[in-house]
Amino acid sequence: MADAIRIEGVTKRFGPKVAVNHLDLAVPEGRMYGFIGPNGAGKTTTIRMIMSILFPDDGTLSVLGRKSAVESKDRIGYLPEERGVYRKMKVGAFLRYMGRLKGADPSSLSDRVDQWLERVGLADVAKKKCEELSKGMQQKVQFISAVLHEPDLIILDEPFSGLDPVNMRLLRDLIDEQHNQGRTIIFSTHVMHQAETLCDHIVMIHNGHKVLDSTLTEIRQRYDPRSIVLEPMDAAFDVRTIEAIGEVRRAEALNGKIEAHLVEGADPASAMRAIVGATPVASIEVRRPTLEDVFIDIVSGGGGDESQLRAALRSDPASV
Repeated sequence: MADAIRIEGVTKRFGPKVAVNHLDLAVPEGRMYGFIGPNGAGKTTTIRMIMSILFPDDGTLSVLGRKSAVESKDRIGYLPEERGVYRKMKVGAFLRYMGRLKGADPSSLSDRVDQWLERVGLADVAKKKCEELSKGMQQKVQFISAVLHEPDLIILDEPFSGLDPVNMRLLRDLIDEQHNQGRTIIFSTHVMHQAETLCDHIVMIHNGHKVLDSTLTEIRQRYDPRSIVLEPMDAAFDVRTIEAIGEVRRAEALNGKIEAHLVEGADPASAMRAIVGATPVASIEVRRPTLEDVFIDIVSGGGGDESQLRAALRSDPASV
């Protein structure tokens, strides 16, 4: 299988700051890759180099078999982190213009614009100016502009930022559809559970370094369950009873349940038997680590300020 994107030894500096540091990456055609990491990790800078908006200080990259995205621009759809439409243009005219720029077939372009607007619930806005739309509506219009010409490679930088849950689900379904049609998709986000529900391969970036590059299946196999969630029968149950169990590192009460964090290398099955033996439970289950848990484990080495790292992952997007 050919690579849609190949990056070798790429570094990008902004003065004394190294935003991307000797990055190596290969994205095969037809895959859904998630670029994840906190704001400022280097995700957007990497995407801008892929798109030839920025150029690396060191290293080489290729896009769709060419030396730069410029040579493959009509085969790429790009939704940047910074939202932007031509505010004074009418929506339908804006989308037809963007389609023509990308080489879409002019004979069917108007029909495709109308079909897409209907699909995203904007059938009645074609003759409205872009500036009359809400932020969420403008974002859906920009997504249409990124896929209207049926590109081979789609790059989405924080595509769900600012969307309500209903439109997030709609956009997620549309992204899945594009992937199922064989397109390569790069999906960048600092909200890791979004990547977990969409992507089949994860690239974690932290402080400009790639810290993980694996399929979601491999990640789940590599990182064992680290905690057990139980609901005790007795509402006044003392968590110290759980903490006294040898396999348990610490326990905490949360929303009527208790999460028991296991010691390194503990057998979850053995810990569950010990917990059930210590107290009657209404329910008990293994909690598998999320991508956020995996990221924090990698960058903190099992130590450090986990709360600060989690806060960084849940803050608003920022361009870096």
